[in-house]
Amino acid sequence: KLESHLRLVHFLKELIPVSKIILEVANFDIQKIKNPTIEGEEYQNGDQAGWKNVREYVLHRDHHQCQSPKCQEKKPQDKNQILVIHHLGYWKKDRADRPENLITLCNKCHTTKNHQPEGFLYNWDVKLKSFKGATFMTTVRKNMVDQLECKETYGYITKSKRVEQKLEKSHHNDAFVIANGSAQTRCKSYSVTQRRRNNRSLERFYDAQYIDIRTGKKESGKTLSSQRTKRNRENLPENLREYRGFKLKKGKRAIRKQRYPFQPGDLVRLNGKIFTVQGTMSNGKSVMLSNKKGVTPKKLKLIKYGKGVTFELIPTMIENANRC
Repeated sequence: KLESHLRLVHFLKELIPVSKIILEVANFDIQKIKNPTIEGEEYQNGDQAGWKNVREYVLHRDHHQCQSPKCQEKKPQDKNQILVIHHLGYWKKDRADRPENLITLCNKCHTTKNHQPEGFLYNWDVKLKSFKGATFMTTVRKNMVDQLECKETYGYITKSKRVEQKLEKSHHNDAFVIANGSAQTRCKSYSVTQRRRNNRSLERFYDAQYIDIRTGKKESGKTLSSQRTKRNRENLPENLREYRGFKLKKGKRAIRKQRYPFQPGDLVRLNGKIFTVQGTMSNGKSVMLSNKKGVTPKKLKLIKYGKGVTFELIPTMIENANRC
């Protein structure tokens, strides 16, 4: 993260004549934020002090209750329900056992079906209190100031300057007043994103599909699975494999053998108009554009790659380019 920030600053210095850098920093006592009465030797103890393992701590933190929206509506909850620990970031392959990535669920909510893209556990937005930003700032701020050889300022100074000029809270307004802006002509803000250049995954799995004999609808093999997540056979959820009916499609593993010239996010020109590439189909023979139409690659002219550090074009800019 530190290298990404430094690389972005050096990239901007190549585009515009930056003569001075001012970095807004902050000091955080995270343990004081969590426990205002902490003092002395108590700073040597972490959140899990006194607990045998992470699981016990997470159950205590969640008051030994299922945290899913459905179960939260039921008060009181079933005291005999079986509780399990769920990884919030499993859908993005984050299986870390840190408390911020764990939450308590019951076995009725922690099912294979709920883990699928259409289930509520997939990309579940849980507002657990996190201090990632504060930890990052505390860890790298001095290193950034030293390497950039810049001056420091603080949030309360930025806020007072912004209030004096009657500007609303935003990142670009903060940057404007930090740079001692007052009556200068303002420019429109641009959205700058950084995307990875290559997807290094060479293999992709396509799940088998069956007819669910209960509903007659098409379901994936993962949905109609045994739901077995542990070796012991006590308190296992319902085995859904017995509901697999006619097999519509076999599962397969596809190996990527080539790299296509157009990647998702690239800007291309077709018949004088600008489109965004959505993806490539039919082994590179067709390119899907933002207008939902497939076009052969030979008809497209690349304008800009959509990977790396990119400045996002707003819709009005694309419309103006299309008029030209």
